[in-house]
Amino acid sequence: MTVIAPRRRRAAASPSEPKPRGGFRYRKAIAIFVLPFGLLFTAFYLVPIIYALFQSLLKIQRQGTFGAPTEVFGGLSQYVLVFQDTEFWSSIFRVLLFGVVQVPVMLGMALLFALLLDSPLLRGKRFFRLAFFAPYAVPGVIAAIMWGYLYSPRLSPFTFVTGNVDLLGGSGILWSIANVVTWVYVGYNMLIIYSSLLAIPTEIYEAARLDGASQWRIAVSIKIPLVVPALILTAVFSVIGTLQLLTEPLVFRQFTSTISSTFTPNMLVYSTSSVPNFNLAAAFSVVLAVATFILSIGFLRLTQRKADQ
Repeated sequence: MTVIAPRRRRAAASPSEPKPRGGFRYRKAIAIFVLPFGLLFTAFYLVPIIYALFQSLLKIQRQGTFGAPTEVFGGLSQYVLVFQDTEFWSSIFRVLLFGVVQVPVMLGMALLFALLLDSPLLRGKRFFRLAFFAPYAVPGVIAAIMWGYLYSPRLSPFTFVTGNVDLLGGSGILWSIANVVTWVYVGYNMLIIYSSLLAIPTEIYEAARLDGASQWRIAVSIKIPLVVPALILTAVFSVIGTLQLLTEPLVFRQFTSTISSTFTPNMLVYSTSSVPNFNLAAAFSVVLAVATFILSIGFLRLTQRKADQ
């Protein structure tokens, strides 16, 4: 009589035992895709920041009156000069005033244009979308030159305006620059807000229309609250851009003597490095970068706190 032994069953895998999923292969693939960005980010972002910090800690020292200049470690001496420089802080307050007025106007216009493009009542959306965005395709230098000629009393075709309003004078030059910046960047910010509007599910609009809501009510009560994150994003970009204002005032210096070499913080850094005083210019740059970071983070925290409330 032959006895057949029962087959042994495989031991069931323990629930706590990890199953191999090719994690190493996935991590390797992620590293391959991230590596080019990491190299470029390090080369063009981290290295310049570290170099600027290093330069800001040095100072020029001479042996005697006519001795050869040598760079020596100066500690925080350059930063002491930065905080004692009244021109630098005047330029900071000037661009802050610029941003307090220009940024809300620009974002308000961008929101209005985005709502118009998203409205079912508007005809010719392709034309208006291109018309609103077209100024952003114009380089900043070209836009500043074009508006500089329009502002000039002797060159502008609108002499009835430029002859009575001094657009290049001391009281109006800041807002003339604000007009140029607004004209260029409204379309860019509008596109971000409009993309956010397109991501809203259409079922929400259909339910609101069934409840009898008008297009105005839908825009105020549904669309605007849902695009607040896009508005915050564009506001942060605008704050950073305001503190980096350089192209427009630098071009406008060719049309008016009102703009000095210290009109904006970036112009002050540029003129300081041209002396040349690279160490002090690096200290200006570091302080400006820290101020931009603090303002951006502070604005984000403030808006998030209001959103949570």
